[in-house]
Amino acid sequence: MPPEGDLRAAIVQDADSGRVLMLAWMDAEAERRTRETGEAWFWSRSREELWHKGETSGNVLHVVELRDDCDGDALLVRVRADGPVCHTGSLSCFAPELWRTVVERVKDRPEGSYVASLAEAGVERAAQKLGEEAVEAAVSAAARDGRLVQEAADVLFHLYVLLAVAGVDVADVEAELASRRR
Repeated sequence: MPPEGDLRAAIVQDADSGRVLMLAWMDAEAERRTRETGEAWFWSRSREELWHKGETSGNVLHVVELRDDCDGDALLVRVRADGPVCHTGSLSCFAPELWRTVVERVKDRPEGSYVASLAEAGVERAAQKLGEEAVEAAVSAAARDGRLVQEAADVLFHLYVLLAVAGVDVADVEAELASRRR
């Protein structure tokens, strides 16, 4: 196990979008393997071992650039990922917490989970629920009944569920909105 001082923060960034995907740790061996293979290797502090990102998930990180920071205690790892980077199934470990939770429940389908039950029912049912919640929010706003915040929360939650069930990452929606800015 490398001493804590021998680890460097590795900030993993999508080479195309610039989005920060994750933070991991590299020791000298992980950095050497990364440079030699062109794929990201890290030191797992929890498992106390080297790990090749994507070894079990298939979501390998292909390194485009490895750059030291100004004082040499951190690395910027610019990558192209073969799939979601976060263990939850989200493209980024820095996605909103609710999004990460929804994606994880769609992926793992835990028993008793409302999200899992919508995922099992399919895209059509998830879309129907979103429509129902959107109507309730619109009615609440028009009626000025004081429930708009709760109804809007239901809309956002069900939108996340629909996106996850349909296999669309919220990051893609954020990118679309960003492209519309003037």
